[in-house]
Amino acid sequence: MSFGRSDSVMSAQSARLEQQTRLHGHFSDTESSLASVSSTNQAQASRKEHKITSLLSYLGSKNPLPAPISADDVVWLMDNVAFRDRAGNWVAEFVGCAFDHRPSPMVVDIVGDIAEKVGLSRDDREEGAIERRIGPFVMEILPGRQLKVNFDRKTQLKLGPGGRNGISSDVKRVPKAPGGSVVTSTANVPKGVVGMLEMQTFYAEPEGWAVISDIDDTIKITQTSDPVGILKSTFVSEPTPVPGMSELYAQIRELVTPSAPFFYLSASPYNLYPFLRRFRDQHYPFGQLILRDSSWQTISGLLSNLTLGTEAYKTDRISKVHSWLPKRRLILIGDSTQSDPEAYGNACRAFQGWIKLVLIRKVTDIAAIGIQEKNEPQRFEKAFDQVPREIWHVFEDPRECWHLVEQAIAKHSE
Repeated sequence: MSFGRSDSVMSAQSARLEQQTRLHGHFSDTESSLASVSSTNQAQASRKEHKITSLLSYLGSKNPLPAPISADDVVWLMDNVAFRDRAGNWVAEFVGCAFDHRPSPMVVDIVGDIAEKVGLSRDDREEGAIERRIGPFVMEILPGRQLKVNFDRKTQLKLGPGGRNGISSDVKRVPKAPGGSVVTSTANVPKGVVGMLEMQTFYAEPEGWAVISDIDDTIKITQTSDPVGILKSTFVSEPTPVPGMSELYAQIRELVTPSAPFFYLSASPYNLYPFLRRFRDQHYPFGQLILRDSSWQTISGLLSNLTLGTEAYKTDRISKVHSWLPKRRLILIGDSTQSDPEAYGNACRAFQGWIKLVLIRKVTDIAAIGIQEKNEPQRFEKAFDQVPREIWHVFEDPRECWHLVEQAIAKHSE
């Protein structure tokens, strides 16, 4: 992926807007005041980790002595998309995680801390929701584990071993299946293991349409420019779809046909995978969730993930999707609160002809955005410099997009 002068200018622009948003929202103050998780868990790490296991985990997938999953572990398997490699074989990137099931003794303090930040009184009924949702942030990660998966309940795959962050990521060859089909796989683990032990793989042929969508403030109300709003929408409130977006995505799904893959690309950390997967299943078409993996065992990391380096992160992940499906015709959907315009502009310039339509939701609640400049026309003009004007569109009401999607598909479909 090559970048030109416009991309460098956009990187500086998005970084400046990020810093302004953080200053306006006093993010650093909120982050520094949140209770620490990792320091306590690191002090307890010896309860499950042998020194040799810990040391070898620095080798990641090259670890010669991976540790097995034990009965009191937690395992997550992530949904994914299978695609054809250059030789025509079906392959897919498998992502799995391993944790210690025992909760951190810091849970009570962290629940109280978040409750106080969002204005709840002690013993408020919402504290139960907070305790359930912070689980993935306070479990001790288990590096160097190897996961076994029964793919389609027929073929056994070995994933990992995972690295220091407890995550394994492997591109594996998978059996043939028709494009558009979905295959279910299960974790092959000892009795007693809990977590997300079932995953689904969507088979995507090389050609056709595909959709890459942001999540936070594009399809789910998150208030990404307000630290207290993020904490409340993540740990307390029921996840709420942006009005009109579920209906728009249902229409897109119908127009691009069920054989088109969806990718939900978010700056949220993988800690929120179960939370966001449930939200996706309730309101939007099935698709692969692509999240950040840099904030395990820290609540403050959630805030920094959503407000720092989002352009570079999203540009990199869009590049990965392009490497999987370079012949697909892409629809990209995002919003104005983060760096979606800049990241999507980068992708349009780098992969000319690949992206057929970009839709940017202009979030008009300035109190939530923090910086009015994010919605100025000049920002979008700069972000999409050298990108044909008919490709990108800024909207407020999702109903504005229905005819844009129909026109783009009619124009570019075979």
